[in-house]
Amino acid sequence: MESSKRLKPINTGRNANTVANTKMEEEEPLTPTARLLHAPQLNCFVIAVMGCKTMINVNVIKEGLKHTLVKHPRFSSNLVLDPRKGGQPTGWTRTEVIIDDHVIIPDLDPNTDSPDRFIEDYVSSLTTTPMDLSKPLWELHLLNIKTKEANSIAVFRIHHSAGDGIYLMSIVLACTRQTANPDALPTLPISSNKKKPTMTSRPSCSLGLLSCFFGLMFIFTLLWNTLIDLAKFTATSLWLKDTKTPLKGGPGVGFTPKRYVYRTLSLDNIKLVKKALDVTINDVVLGITQAGISYYLNRKYGELKGEQKAKFDNLPKHIRFRSSVIVNLRPVSTIENLAENMEASTKGKWNCGNAIGYVHLPFHIAIRNDPLDYIRNAKATMDRKKHSLEALCTYKITRIVLKTLGLRAIAALVYRVISHPSLVFSNVVGPKEEISFFGHPIAFIAPSACGLPQALIVHFQSYMDKMTLILAIDQDVIPDPQTLCDDIEESLRLAYKAIIEQNLSVAEPGF
Repeated sequence: MESSKRLKPINTGRNANTVANTKMEEEEPLTPTARLLHAPQLNCFVIAVMGCKTMINVNVIKEGLKHTLVKHPRFSSNLVLDPRKGGQPTGWTRTEVIIDDHVIIPDLDPNTDSPDRFIEDYVSSLTTTPMDLSKPLWELHLLNIKTKEANSIAVFRIHHSAGDGIYLMSIVLACTRQTANPDALPTLPISSNKKKPTMTSRPSCSLGLLSCFFGLMFIFTLLWNTLIDLAKFTATSLWLKDTKTPLKGGPGVGFTPKRYVYRTLSLDNIKLVKKALDVTINDVVLGITQAGISYYLNRKYGELKGEQKAKFDNLPKHIRFRSSVIVNLRPVSTIENLAENMEASTKGKWNCGNAIGYVHLPFHIAIRNDPLDYIRNAKATMDRKKHSLEALCTYKITRIVLKTLGLRAIAALVYRVISHPSLVFSNVVGPKEEISFFGHPIAFIAPSACGLPQALIVHFQSYMDKMTLILAIDQDVIPDPQTLCDDIEESLRLAYKAIIEQNLSVAEPGF
């Protein structure tokens, strides 16, 4: 009898009245981006691995989820599938959540020889396991197994149609509390923008003309950069592919199993480099990624030539190597608002959904004498991209194509836009202090994505004084992901060393 109450009716096409009944229960339609993320070639979901410092109490986790996550509409709604549109999802309808259907506790061998490898294999198996569309699209896997960095592991798997990565991670963080203050929510670092000096006197005519001139130049540069970026976006969507390198996947790579590896870096050392060069943390992690990939590819090309020892620079000339960056354009909900809504079971103003644009970042793959040049180059690239409307325009273009040509056309377009570059890159800021997940102190947070048509996804996640580097890779293309982690870590060490040697900073957190 209980199973008959588990779910509200969803559209399966078996009953002619199902569509009408479902429409009556439908709370809201799927956003265009959410529909896109259910296309076969872009069926994406977020995987987030959290290491806990204690063994997991399963009952405590379940009870905590009932009072928080389950109250969110995206985590308590089923998809509405319309048979008149080939079974395509068209909306969300609220349902009763059976917590045991979503919290999964696998049988484990506590005496396994390599628990870290077991976790890698387990998470990898989730990348090719379809999600059950007959229930809300999220799962939490609890593994009471000790690894080198944690005493237990929790793995979230959430379909990307429920929200973009930043929003979904914010929801998870809204379920946590500070370990030192169990009543307090996590606090995220806030970028400190220097206040511009205000003019107390009336500006002169010459200053007004100068200000007008610079304003016009700003607008002209913005429009010019946007025009160039849109031209490249169009070329990429039609024919422009990156150079085939040992990191570039081929057709069908989005459907192959992915392996997730992560490495802990020092956030203090990243901040030292940031301060010394007057750049952002994002500039630093983008720069060391660019450097690490250059070192990795240089070694690979040296092995192919058999000249690695005889020749220092083995890289081919004029490598086209770009990263796809998926940009969130939806107003960001604060952790405080999400927590308040879950506590009060609020039905409105959740600010759900996806509104994403696409940006292509060029990577300059080269061997440089000064390791800081990679970071300076990354800053120049980011400054140029910030002065462009590429993300907003690509978002509008995808919406127009979806409305005029349909889901199949826009799925093909976005697939090309993402797969023609060499990798996907992202960086997300995390809590400044230690947090606990329903009383379980968290040792690390390692989120990533699956289902994207790439052999390499690079993600950075900050937490306390750590920066976690996460690689999602196709092991047939990249059989040695730990070596790539080594190269990115080494690039940070070399940048830190260069800061000290060039007397750009007196602070020495150390490695």
